[in-house]
Formats: sequence, structure tokens, C-alpha cells
Amino acid sequence: MTLKEEFATRNFSTLGILSMILCFALGIANIFVFRVIIIVFSVITLCFSFVILFIEVPLLLRICPTSSTFDQAIRKISTNYMRAAAYGVMAAVVFLSNIDRATSLIVPGIFLTLTGLCYSLAALKGQDFVGSKTLGGSGVAQMIV
Repeated sequence: MTLKEEFATRNFSTLGILSMILCFALGIANIFVFRVIIIVFSVITLCFSFVILFIEVPLLLRICPTSSTFDQAIRKISTNYMRAAAYGVMAAVVFLSNIDRATSLIVPGIFLTLTGLCYSLAALKGQDFVGSKTLGGSGVAQMIV
């Protein structure tokens, strides 16, 4: 399935992966700013990138050794409403990093907001979440077991 086909099915997992990549890259880049509050928000943004990875690639819950509590928490974020709420909370936290001064962490905040808005729009339209075949959803995880 190509990227164009993924967006044609209104699947926003690829937008979530883009948000994850930005959280990871800019989280690392901002660790080297010598302000404690920005370093703290950089580490939080890095943690968000791994949470997004587990949310958007469900195959990793079967492959990676994680705790049952973490697995249950990630599995609760399975509907479009829950994904929109999760991305909204992550975006709000990342935007709080601008309290001290504006940094490049605003970019992941914008993309997290955009992803949350797309998921909330899909939820308001009544669309069911469609897992990406490219990212390990739609039966790929069940084939492993």
C-alpha cells in the first residue's frame, strides 16, 4: 500500500509517524540547549515519540518486551476519539515548553495538534479507525501469533 493509498483511506497513522519522527529529532536537538526547563521538555518530547510509536505500530506491542500495564494503556488508545485526545494532550504539553522561551519544539507541537485534529475530524464523521497495513496493522500482528 502506497502513501497515497494510505491517505485515500483517510488513515492518519502516517501523519502520526511523521509527528513521532519530529518529536524524536527535535527532542534530541533541544537537549543541547543549556536551559533546564527546555531539557526537561525535550526529554518529555522524546518519551512522547516512543509512545506514538507504540500507538501507531501495534505490531511492536507483540514484539517488544513491555509491561502489561503499558500494553493495557496503549491498547486503550484504539479509537479515533482516544487518539485525538492523546495527541491533544501531548500537543498541549509540548506547547508548554514555550513558557521559558520559544524553541524548535513548537514544530512537533504543531504536527501533534494537526494529527489530533485529523483524528477528531474522523471521529466526528463516524469513521472507524483503520490500521495501516504498511505500519503493521490490519491483521499483521495476528499473523505472528
